[in-house]
This record gives sequence, C-alpha cells and structure tokens, in this order.
Amino acid sequence: MEASTTTTKEREHLTRERVIDAALAVMDSEGLDAVSMRRVAREVGVEAMSLYNHVRDKDDLLQGVCERIMSSYELPTGGGDWLDRAKAGAREWRRLLQAHPDVMRLFAETHGPAPSSPDSLRPTEYALRLFKEAGLSDRDTVQAFHAFGGYIQGFVMMEAGSIKERHEEHFRGAEIPEEEFPALAAVSRHWADCGADQQFEFGLDLLIRGLLAKVAADSAE
Repeated sequence: MEASTTTTKEREHLTRERVIDAALAVMDSEGLDAVSMRRVAREVGVEAMSLYNHVRDKDDLLQGVCERIMSSYELPTGGGDWLDRAKAGAREWRRLLQAHPDVMRLFAETHGPAPSSPDSLRPTEYALRLFKEAGLSDRDTVQAFHAFGGYIQGFVMMEAGSIKERHEEHFRGAEIPEEEFPALAAVSRHWADCGADQQFEFGLDLLIRGLLAKVAADSAE
C-alpha cells in the first residue's frame, strides 16, 4: 500500500517542467544518446507512458530541453558601454555551452520548430539589439550574429577537445627544421602560454574590432 501511494504521489506531482528538467539532467550526465522516454521516466520514478501526459513524444521532449537551456541564459544586467555589454553577452553564451556539453549537438539534431517561448528568445533578442546598436544594417546584423555564434561554439568545442594540450604534446620535444618551418619553430614555445580564458578573450576582441571597423568604414562611404 505504501509503495502504491508513493507511486500515485509521484504521478500527481509530475509536470512538464519536471520531465524536461530530468531529460536535461540525463543529457548533461550521460550524453544526448542516453535521453529516451524510458530513461527519463526512470529518472523521475514513473513508467514511460506517464510522460506522454506532459510531452507529445521524444521530439517534443528535446524541444523542451532546448527551450529550457536557452531560458537559462543570464542576460547581463546594469548599464555599461556597448563593448562591456557585448563581451558580457558572449561570455555568458560560452558559459551556457560549457555547462551543457551536448547542447550544440542537440540544437543541430532537434527536428522541431526553433525555441519560441519568450524566455528562450531573449538571448537572441539581446544579441541582435547589440549588433543593431553598433550600427549594422539588418542584414549585417544577422551575419554578425552567425559569425559571433560560430566563433563561440567553435571555441567551446576546441576546449572540450583539449586542442591546446594536443598541440603541446605534439610539438613538445619535436625537432622542427627551422629553415623549412620558421614560423612554426618561432611560436612552438608559446602553445602553453595562454589559458583558455585568455585565448577566448583574444578571439572575441578580434571579432569586435572587426565589427566596429566595418561600421566605421560603412559610415564613411
């Protein structure tokens, strides 16, 4: 009787939010491939069929996870000049991607509509407003959004793959013919100089400088 009562209470308290949170927890701890209706049901302590009262199917479940992740983006608060706000927004996107290692694959493989809840749209709105505020046209705003997003996502993938460590290991102790590879020989000792944060900021600064230079050039025409 006690076990039956516990099961009933579990079902009574099951919500869409709880199901999505459980799916996100499974994805973060075990990977995207581990997310299934049966695995999520086990996570919340119910039978798989109980989930269908809250999500239509697995695609709907993954769509909910996408929206939950986007909604967890912490919009930079307070004032500050454009540069500070732009960098803060990029850093927060990097943090979010780091917190959910399989999220980029999830975004790529989800077949449902794009996240559309107000909370999930706010990160995109924040970025687009920044680019427009800098002076970009609507078309260039979209291209800048893709360029910055691609850089941040690529950098997080590089971090996850430990590319810096691979470079260090590959070139450590290697005999590099300086006459044939002068640039490689000159920089080889610097692979270990920069931490991930410093490398990220360097690339971000290059992108921002390029964006502002474009705005200035377009204004001068």
